[in-house]
Amino acid sequence: MDNTELLTRFNLTRHEATIYLTLLADGDLNGYEVSKITGISRSNAYASLASLVEKGAAFIIEGETTRYTPVPVEEFCGNKIRSLQESKQELIKNIPQRREDAEGYITITGEHRIMDKMRNMISESKSRVYLSVSGNILPALLTEMQAAHQRGIKMVVITDIPFPHDGMTVHLLEKPKKQVRIIVDSTTVLTGDIDEGEFSTCLYSGKKNVVDLLKESLQNEIKVVEMMRGFEAK
Repeated sequence: MDNTELLTRFNLTRHEATIYLTLLADGDLNGYEVSKITGISRSNAYASLASLVEKGAAFIIEGETTRYTPVPVEEFCGNKIRSLQESKQELIKNIPQRREDAEGYITITGEHRIMDKMRNMISESKSRVYLSVSGNILPALLTEMQAAHQRGIKMVVITDIPFPHDGMTVHLLEKPKKQVRIIVDSTTVLTGDIDEGEFSTCLYSGKKNVVDLLKESLQNEIKVVEMMRGFEAK
């Protein structure tokens, strides 16, 4: 993902992101100079510069001609994140008490949405997490896993690649994992496949029969790993 695409995640249009990157690279510019450098029409350049000021990505320098200077990217992104955090807390305070998780079967598609759900499940855990996942996915979950472990959450991981686990219980497999399976607090589960992009599909559920079935499957997987380790030791 390029810088322009990343900046669109901070509420900039592609024109605004292009101009912001130009200001960062070339310094203070007026609308005419921005238009000449970027190839964006002068009217769109001026409109985008005004929008960048409104969105907190640029400041105006008054003079014979109006020039624009970029807000440092760390400051701009930090301000956006802080504002979103404040809005989040306001929503949490004012939104009605959320209902319990749905007891049915929820289909979650897309790699990013599945990863976000796994991170949230781990972050919201209260006592234990059982996670069976490919080693190439673990780095993206490591921050949440370590934070949960520091909170005293029991973390049991089944994977195929050694990783810095700092006291978590880890069972190593010989072959790469194909499926994602996670149980949190014996109340919710997520299971399915993570491929690249939108082809990933997982099932999320809080149904007891699904939780019990997946728990038994993970317990059997752990037994097989320990059994194989025992044979290797002999």
